[in-house]
Amino acid sequence: MEEQVAAYVAREQKQPLPPPPSEFGTVATLRKNLFATPFDTIITIVLGLFTAWAVWRLVQWGFATAVFTGENREACLAGEGGAVGACWAFVHAKLGQFVYGLYPLDQRWRVDLLFALLAVLMVPLAIPTAPYKRLNAILLVLVFPFVALVLLTGGNIGLSGGWVAFLFIIAAFISSALAAGNVTASAKLLKVANGLALVGLLVLLAANVVASGRVTFLDFRFSMLSLFAFFLALGSIGASVLSSLGAREPRHAGVLRILLPPLVTAVLIAVLAADFGLQHVPTNLWGGLMLTLVVALTGIAASLPVGILLALGRRSHLPAVRLFSIIFIEFWRGVPLITVLFMSTFMIPLLLPEGVTFNQLLRALIGVAIFSAAYMAEVIRGGLQAIPKGQYEGAQALGLGYWQMMRLIIMPQAIKLVIPGIVNTFIGLFKDTSLVYIIGLADLLGTVRRGFSDPNWITPTTAATGLVFAGFVYWIFCFGMSRYSMFMERRFDTGHKR
Repeated sequence: MEEQVAAYVAREQKQPLPPPPSEFGTVATLRKNLFATPFDTIITIVLGLFTAWAVWRLVQWGFATAVFTGENREACLAGEGGAVGACWAFVHAKLGQFVYGLYPLDQRWRVDLLFALLAVLMVPLAIPTAPYKRLNAILLVLVFPFVALVLLTGGNIGLSGGWVAFLFIIAAFISSALAAGNVTASAKLLKVANGLALVGLLVLLAANVVASGRVTFLDFRFSMLSLFAFFLALGSIGASVLSSLGAREPRHAGVLRILLPPLVTAVLIAVLAADFGLQHVPTNLWGGLMLTLVVALTGIAASLPVGILLALGRRSHLPAVRLFSIIFIEFWRGVPLITVLFMSTFMIPLLLPEGVTFNQLLRALIGVAIFSAAYMAEVIRGGLQAIPKGQYEGAQALGLGYWQMMRLIIMPQAIKLVIPGIVNTFIGLFKDTSLVYIIGLADLLGTVRRGFSDPNWITPTTAATGLVFAGFVYWIFCFGMSRYSMFMERRFDTGHKR
């Protein structure tokens, strides 16, 4: 009996059995996902036939019957050979205009150099393992805009004294806000700084209606009122610096932070007024993909920080700040972008101080930045609301001030949570740049549409070919932003999975 029992005991590891043929392999996968039921089978066949038909028609139109070379419209007209598909010869002939607009031919190297610099700075910054991230970010955020402005315009932009006073008043307000971020700063001196900056702005606005003499100061032509406003701005900056000298943080750190806005303003004015020996190219000659990138990158760079400030303002405990942020966000979110562009084009000149003028491109950039900042503020506010209250309490328990808490603890977590919303706003902004064509700026889509009116290339397929080309370019940029967003989500997705 014992020998019979021992005969059934396994003496070695048994190999696992293979899965059933009905659950493994290509046939099983297709049966499970596409042909599981009769209804699934019908839908799969119908959609498969439609997809095959659509792909065949696109390949036939875009490649099989397309025209890739030609000197004029005659190459893209249907002859004895039958119908003609896409007129890629039109895209090839107009490619320079699609990229540069009406930028002078002998100066397009400046745009190419700018594109190369942008790629050199952005690619290492986008790679997580690349070194020198801080230096790269400083070059991209602080240095590259000045270089781009000089390369695209040529520099030597004549600035009036009103412009100088206006820029320094803005710098004075920013310096005052930075000084107020330190809770131990002198409250009396901060009130003096804010008062001087506000009076300077009012004096500069009064220069529009009050006649005053002209005077030259620092090689700039001031009116007497604008010069007085300039000195008031300098006094405001000085009061902000003095307010931080008695603060608890190291004096040099507080002073350098407060002096950064006026220093950047001074560098900007020096760059705009300097003569670099380049041919001046007015903005009405800019166009094509170059103009699209200028509008999109400016809107993206401005909307994120402004949106963060508006989101913080909407959650502020100060009634005036909260009310202003709510009114700003709700007003601009309730107005279409086309209306915002028209408002910025025709109303901004009415609100500017004497001697300060904005060209059409700058007015459009302001409108796009304000519009996108309102949407960005709500995205950031959603991330702030997702942060547990314990994070705020822990930061306060460590003795961190408000701005330190936001910069070091709260905001990094909030931004990480709303990366999809941020990138979605950026993608929408990039596509909305095509609306600047309404106010006379020839972006990529506007330049393509202008090419349709060229009598040398008017054919039945020219418009469709140009629009497909423009749509493909927009898709490349938007798809790239989307994929990079997904990559960053996976990289930062820590502590949220179970």
